[in-house]
Amino acid sequence: MTKSRDAIVADYAGLTRDRHYGQGRLGHHEYIVIDTGGFEPDASTGIYKEMAKQTQQAVAESDVVIFVVDARAGLSAQDHDIAKYLRRIGKPCLLVANKSEGMREGIQSGEFYELGLGDVLSISAAHGQGVRDLVELALEPLHLPEDEEETEVDTSVIKLAVAGRPNVGKSTLINTWLGEERLVAFDMPGTTRDAITVPFEREGQKFELIDTAGLRRKGKVFEAIEKFSVVKTLQAIESANVVLLLLDAEQGVTDQDAHIAGFILESGRAVVVAINKWDAVDEYQRQLVHRSIETRLPFLKFANLHLISAKKRQGLGPVWASITQAHRAAMCKMSTPVLTRLLLEAVQFQTPQRGGMFRPKLRYAHQGGMNPPVIIIHGNSLEHVTETYKRFLEGRFRKAFNLAGTPLRIEMKTSQNPFADKDA
Repeated sequence: MTKSRDAIVADYAGLTRDRHYGQGRLGHHEYIVIDTGGFEPDASTGIYKEMAKQTQQAVAESDVVIFVVDARAGLSAQDHDIAKYLRRIGKPCLLVANKSEGMREGIQSGEFYELGLGDVLSISAAHGQGVRDLVELALEPLHLPEDEEETEVDTSVIKLAVAGRPNVGKSTLINTWLGEERLVAFDMPGTTRDAITVPFEREGQKFELIDTAGLRRKGKVFEAIEKFSVVKTLQAIESANVVLLLLDAEQGVTDQDAHIAGFILESGRAVVVAINKWDAVDEYQRQLVHRSIETRLPFLKFANLHLISAKKRQGLGPVWASITQAHRAAMCKMSTPVLTRLLLEAVQFQTPQRGGMFRPKLRYAHQGGMNPPVIIIHGNSLEHVTETYKRFLEGRFRKAFNLAGTPLRIEMKTSQNPFADKDA
């Protein structure tokens, strides 16, 4: 229905847990599809109760409900329970028999009429059979106008991914921001399996909040589903504008936190670091956390650090200021004259070390990209510029343009000698 692979699909019961939103289009008409977890209306405990709450919220938000049954497995007692719930809600409902490929029309769907939800539409989601008819039927009760103007994509939206190890409080933090139980937050590692995107607006700025699956060490990832979750998380980080790296104050900074931070840095994403559950640790543990950040995450010195409690809503205001600042820095435009002036001032203040017979000559600089910002420096013998000197230049550029929260990449381009190929 969305012509995408946004939702994880696998032959595994209970895979989807949160409600997952996707964008679709039929002609000029755009629509939102909400994928929900397996629904047990009477679930009273554990993760299934939380999943049922998510499904009930999705039904409440929707204009039309599509009730999907399994044509091959046949009618079940759970189908009756769901049908009873949907009849009580009273919203427009379409009954769809999936996995109907290769089966005779009418025979596979006959038993589902006893659910009392009207005609049964036979489809095959995997093969795309009957899906367009389903979308047309779903949009029919909404009485949409025939023609609709094309809508432009809003490029001002900041994509914010919340990343971290399992059970550090990523879903709880997003629920706290939204003021509702939008995501399943449960005291069990691996609760979130997909990268869930939620639209959000704060003080006139639009965001897309992306809750990601917790990343564990490779040796602890056994299920194929969890491997899919890891891929989705890494893709979400790469597609985001800003990543909020969430750490756990109770467990400190682990090697896995450093690996996640390293991937964020390699991806070139702007980053803000937040230590969650700060209210749950004593002064000694707080000192250990600060020390472990200095030793394990020294490469994230450019990122702002915040001490928060997602459950108690403590310290969340300043996080937003850092997120906005990091995004502004990542998208910063730097003029060539200003960059060149800063470069020449830096060289005058401290000249690069001589490499062999030659001393590098840095002539001018210009911007080579954004998100992350890239500065390209031209000159002669630049292959001899040391990493230490590059860090010195990076510090000068960062201070001049206030590039807090974003990686900065500096590339050296040595000018070609026009006489190099000519005989003496």
